Formats: sequence, C-alpha cells, structure tokens
Amino acid sequence: MRFVLFFYHPMKSAFKFILNTIPRPILIRLSYLARPVLALVLKGTTFTDPIDGKSFRMFLPYGYGTQRNNVLSPSTLSLERHRLLWLYLQNETDFFTAPKKVLHFAPEQAFYSRFRQQKNLEYTTTDLLSPLADVKADICNLPFDDNTYDLILCNHVLEHIPDDTKAMQELYRVLKPGGMGIFQIPQDLSRATTYADDSILDPKERAAIFGQYDHVRVYGRDYFDKLRRIGFKVIEEDYTVTIHPELVEKYCLAPGEIIPVCYK
Repeated sequence: MRFVLFFYHPMKSAFKFILNTIPRPILIRLSYLARPVLALVLKGTTFTDPIDGKSFRMFLPYGYGTQRNNVLSPSTLSLERHRLLWLYLQNETDFFTAPKKVLHFAPEQAFYSRFRQQKNLEYTTTDLLSPLADVKADICNLPFDDNTYDLILCNHVLEHIPDDTKAMQELYRVLKPGGMGIFQIPQDLSRATTYADDSILDPKERAAIFGQYDHVRVYGRDYFDKLRRIGFKVIEEDYTVTIHPELVEKYCLAPGEIIPVCYK
C-alpha cells in the first residue's frame, strides 16, 4: 500500500501535465501501451469496472484542471460517465441484442472495440481528428442521409462545438424516426442557463472558465430544453438513483449525473 501511495501522488501531477500538453489523437495511441502496465500495477479488489469486470485497489486520477481521484479505470480507461452509460445500455435497452444501425461520434476507447465486435450492430464511428473514426466528418455538416441511424452516441462532444445548434440539428436529421440518441455533456446542474463567451480564446482561460482548454461553454439545466426545441423528446435519466449506493461507490460512478436520452 505504501508503494501505491508513493506512486499515486506524482502520477496525479504527471497525468495533469500529459492531458494538458499532448494532443488527444496521440494520447489515444499512447494509451494502448500504458494500459496493460497500469492494470497490472493497480490490480486489487476495492473498485470494479463494470465494462470488463476487472477490479483494482484504486482507479487513476483524471482532470484537466482540478483532478478527480479514483475515476479513470486502469483497464478500459473509462470515466464515471462511460461506466454509467454502459450500465444503462446493458440494463435498460436492447443495444446489445437487437439489430441496430449505430453512429458513434468521437468513439471512446472504453467502448470502441466492444461495440465493433457486437454482431447485432452496424457500427460507424465519426470524428474530425480521432484515429478511431471510420468517417472524418464535421458534426455541423454530416455526410449521411436523412433518417439513417437507429441510435446515435454523441458524448462530451457538443461542448467543443461553437455552433451547437447546427450540430444538434444534424443529429436530429440523421436519426431515424423513433430512433434514440444519447448526448452526454459536462453539465453544471446548479446553473439554470448555459454560459458561453466566444471572445475567450486563450486555452488557460477557457480551462479556468469552461473546465477544459478546448471547451467553448458550460451547459446548464437549459440544455435539455434546447434539445427539445430542436425536436427531440428528451428523458432526463437520473440513473444512479436506481443503482444500489454500494455499487455506485464500487463502480466509481458520479451520483446525480444525468443521461440525456433523446428520441425522434
């Protein structure tokens, strides 16, 4: 245990430096090398990643500004939101069993290979920069036909997009009638309204105000109503209240995090 604590504190500083200096496409490639080593060093029984079922004595710290402790899984590199979404898809939907045409924006490593292996899914990934993207595309001008996809995953993307209204309209356009979209965002539920300021261009200032150097706004509770104005029917799914508190802690979830489940 002393070794782990000795290892943990300098690791927090190193992770913060890496997140704020290395471009994300390079981070994705490097993480494939680091993951097996981290999983071996931190193996234990305290916390469990529900995505792969592996357990660890601690999870890794994560955060571009203030770092959160015990949030990054050493094995899948999932964060709180990824594990919550996995549990929701697994327990509350037919995502893993029914045939579906799926579009996944900025595909997360925690999901990418697992979703790709699902025989029931016709799975397409898209992003401007990600090495995991099948289709390099601008979310505000998608190269897909109207009413194409049964399910769209677009998580922690919209806070990067200056014209998020246009992006939401494109998501609505390519989703099939009756289809479902999940559009998670970093959200400050204490704010009634979203805050944005296009004049803030300095990365350090953006990180201080918006929470990350490449974010352009902080979403408030009005996010759901904006999606509704686009045309979506939105369910504000407070899913952690349905999970036993011991499992919320065991899986390192964020109590009260809302999953925006959107239907066309």
